[in-house]
Amino acid sequence: MQASEHEWLGRFFDKLQHERRVSPHTHSNYQRDLNSFIQFLDEQAIATWTDVHEAHVRSYTAKRHRGGLSGKSLQRSLSALRTFFNFLLVEKIVRGNPAQGVRAPKSARKLPGTLDVDQTARLMDIPGNDPLTIRDRAIMELFYSSGLRLSELVNIDLGTIDFNEAMLDVTGKGNKTRRLPIGRQAITALREWVKVRGQYAAIEETALFVSQRGTRLSPRNIQERLRNWAIKQGIDIHVHPHMLRHSFASHILESSGDLRAVQELLGHADISTTQIYTHLDFQHLAKVYDQAHPRAKKKP
Repeated sequence: MQASEHEWLGRFFDKLQHERRVSPHTHSNYQRDLNSFIQFLDEQAIATWTDVHEAHVRSYTAKRHRGGLSGKSLQRSLSALRTFFNFLLVEKIVRGNPAQGVRAPKSARKLPGTLDVDQTARLMDIPGNDPLTIRDRAIMELFYSSGLRLSELVNIDLGTIDFNEAMLDVTGKGNKTRRLPIGRQAITALREWVKVRGQYAAIEETALFVSQRGTRLSPRNIQERLRNWAIKQGIDIHVHPHMLRHSFASHILESSGDLRAVQELLGHADISTTQIYTHLDFQHLAKVYDQAHPRAKKKP
């Protein structure tokens, strides 16, 4: 790459910093991705930006993929290239964007971690009747009962729970509200918490779950409390709020097979997001098959 061509990189980064005001993190990623691409162009003896074609971008992407770069990282790298070449288009340095039609290979979807039914029961069965233990028990029961996201649980107000109907109104992603059932054990745990909530909550505080300071409990605090209880209960994996949501979804799907119902309960806009839980269900079915089918059992 000719030295004069590098000047356009400097102008591009000035534009990112002063006009688009990208974060330092984004700026650093763009810099790293573009420097990597320039190194590839030098290896191909490509001297100017006008000499770069779509085939070069595809070759570069394939090389990075063979080198172990994930699909998600390749998407970010291609985004940097598209943004840079769009800049060159505006400056009339190139006639087209060679990265526009190139897509990164999809990454394999990582199955979410879940607790089995016995592990879940052990986690919920925490000893003690002090107010904070009662609160934490209610939090975990509600997570698992209704499949809530952490942000949804944090934002629940006392008035959004219908104790008579055992229903809950939550606002999820996209500011969409959905109505969810609350299981018997969760509603019992919540009633116990509401009885002692006034020992901590300030009079004007609307949050259902509050800290010892009387204010709405923070996401970080909930994560820490859940992690500590899992350790105390002898669960030897890292337990986090989203794991209870995953467990809720996989256990419901395993029992009912109703993917549409699970989609509604989780608040997924697209059923393809929910379909990842079918993989967990199929794993369970395969295990049952291996254990039960006469022709699948291994010979002793």
